[in-house]
Amino acid sequence: MFSKACEYGIRASIFIAANSSKGIRVGIKDVAKEIDSPEPFTAKIMQILTKSNIIGSAKGVGGGFEISTESLKSIKLINIVDAIDGDTIYKGCGIGLKECSEVHPCPVHNEFKKIRELLVAMLTNTSLEELALSVKSGDFHLKILNKSE
Repeated sequence: MFSKACEYGIRASIFIAANSSKGIRVGIKDVAKEIDSPEPFTAKIMQILTKSNIIGSAKGVGGGFEISTESLKSIKLINIVDAIDGDTIYKGCGIGLKECSEVHPCPVHNEFKKIRELLVAMLTNTSLEELALSVKSGDFHLKILNKSE
């Protein structure tokens, strides 16, 4: 549903948010390792999220990525998806037709429209803060753990 970049961007944002809520900045190596993403690809995603003002970046000793406490409440998943994938997931055809509308619908148009509306509602109503808290509490995780972990 989301591009791989967007999936990694969401995971990275949650990881950074969970650490930021503890006052910890995280480096690119830590982010890439935590979200199981290649470091160069993760760096490109971090550039997008930084330019979109979703995450902050500080260079030098003690630097890394962070999200301000104030921003944690206001950043919604839809902000991350829009920054990385744009709005095609909300507007595109369910089976990929170039032209699909209420006037000229594809065979899955009506059912896919309902799913899109639910997706937009979930992305709009879910804050980065609540996801970070659920990971921090141990209720949810960001990667599959090895048997030794």
